[in-house]
Amino acid sequence: MRKLGLLGKDISYSFSKTYFKKKFEDENIENISYENFDIKSINLFPSVIKTTEDLKGLNVTIPYKQEVMPYLDKVKKIAKNIGAVNTIKVTKKGKLIGYNTDYYGFSKSLEPLLKPYHMSALILGTGGASKAVAYSLKKLDIPYHYVSRKNSDGVSYTYETLTESIVKQHKLIINCTPLGTFPNINDCPDIPYGGITNHHILFDLIYNPEETTFLKYGKEKGATTKNGFRMLELQAEKSWSIWKLD
Repeated sequence: MRKLGLLGKDISYSFSKTYFKKKFEDENIENISYENFDIKSINLFPSVIKTTEDLKGLNVTIPYKQEVMPYLDKVKKIAKNIGAVNTIKVTKKGKLIGYNTDYYGFSKSLEPLLKPYHMSALILGTGGASKAVAYSLKKLDIPYHYVSRKNSDGVSYTYETLTESIVKQHKLIINCTPLGTFPNINDCPDIPYGGITNHHILFDLIYNPEETTFLKYGKEKGATTKNGFRMLELQAEKSWSIWKLD
């Protein structure tokens, strides 16, 4: 039995396991399973590799997209540029190769929504997923600014310094934080929602719940809203094409 899986922490809610289980059933793909590797620390990653027979590949989620990189034999150029890995291929010789398919999923789900006035973006959060979003925006020629709780290198605004005027100027706002994820569905990034207009796109990488409080506030202002479900589907299929299991 060949194995694929998801590496992360507290991932019982995971989209990936359900998605691939259904894919295998719908497409009559046999002799393969997809399971969660829920580890408390990245130090346990080598033992997952060592003790899992016939492991062919992994998806990687919060909080290990950056932490896993030093453990890999090779990191592909795009993933290296992004600074985060969300897909690992295990070669026939047992080598671990890191890829990033998040940027592909994000780009392909965002592009149909873009209008000429979406000329600049705010990225909320600075974790592994935000790196893929930044890479995508760079490729789409959309300048962006990071917003975070604390001031640090590369962060343009904190939530305290973000104003309605700044929000109004940036017509694309992407939530890369976990705020609003089930079960804490009333949480949302603390931004001045009064600055949002009907020309804005609010994109939330969260997919559970389907409509987060962040997206709800955007919709109330007439903004276009999009959750992370399509992005996840696209990145999952891209991962599958990298593993090339038939």
